[in-house]
Amino acid sequence: MYLYVNREQMMDKPMRIERLLLLAHIAAMGFGLAGLLLVLPHPEFIANLPDVGQVAFRWSMAGGGVVYMLLGMAAVAVYAYRILGAWHSLTFMVSAIALSLSAELLGTSTGFPFGDYRYLSGLGYKIAGLVPFTIPLSWFYLGFSAYIIVRLGLQKLTWVTWQKEVVSILFGSLLLMSWDFVLDPAMSQTRMPFWLWGQPGAFFGMPYQNFAGWFGTGCVFMTVATLLWRLKPLQLPEGQPVLPLVMYLSNFAFAAMMSIGAEIYPPIFLGLLLGVAPALFFYRLSRSESRSEAVDRLKAVIARDKTDLAAVK
Repeated sequence: MYLYVNREQMMDKPMRIERLLLLAHIAAMGFGLAGLLLVLPHPEFIANLPDVGQVAFRWSMAGGGVVYMLLGMAAVAVYAYRILGAWHSLTFMVSAIALSLSAELLGTSTGFPFGDYRYLSGLGYKIAGLVPFTIPLSWFYLGFSAYIIVRLGLQKLTWVTWQKEVVSILFGSLLLMSWDFVLDPAMSQTRMPFWLWGQPGAFFGMPYQNFAGWFGTGCVFMTVATLLWRLKPLQLPEGQPVLPLVMYLSNFAFAAMMSIGAEIYPPIFLGLLLGVAPALFFYRLSRSESRSEAVDRLKAVIARDKTDLAAVK
């Protein structure tokens, strides 16, 4: 009994930490939205702020994006460690960060695989003067959230493991790309853009190549992480991926609000169809009861009824 309670207490602390980090991440995104959509378009409001308010606003514009990405990365890292352990959480993190950074460095240098673009200021120190260090962190925490939503949704199906892995990679990459449908046009066309496209594109100023690059990069690092997971036994947890779903939906909402502020609406509907709807489907699937669980529950009910009947007799 003591060991059981102690184990529960040990698990409860990381859960509290990851929830606090998630709430702080969402709050930081909300603060950033307020600055970009409400304060920045009204310079007279900024001019009337006291000195402390103006300093806070300048700080938020310069470092707000860094803070919310760091908080998102930390929340997902704690969650991944809690449910998967050190090996599986670290292998996914390293794969996502290293391979997405490689793709971003290649993209900003050559235009492949995303197209011709360059990052501006506002997202932190640039690695090699090209890619803000926060960008691969966002690939990790959104990529892991998308992948694990699908993987846990498929867990109770009676498919062979490789089928679950392939579907998790494909749909995880689709969810990741669908988030970018909504985020990329607004973040590159806002009053304070965070990156610029050097080539005209048919999708609200962006090339379709960008989305192929997002899907392909997601497939690559999710495949590498999945293969590395095979090196050690993987015990996926029971239950629903609540934090990953909230992480995905809150970041989608942030991107949607940015798009609404820029009066760009079609990508929102496309993202809802290809991103939010599948995410909710797989989350609901993770809540469904497997056939074996249903049989076990029915046997337990029958056994309890027999015990109650014997006690009456």
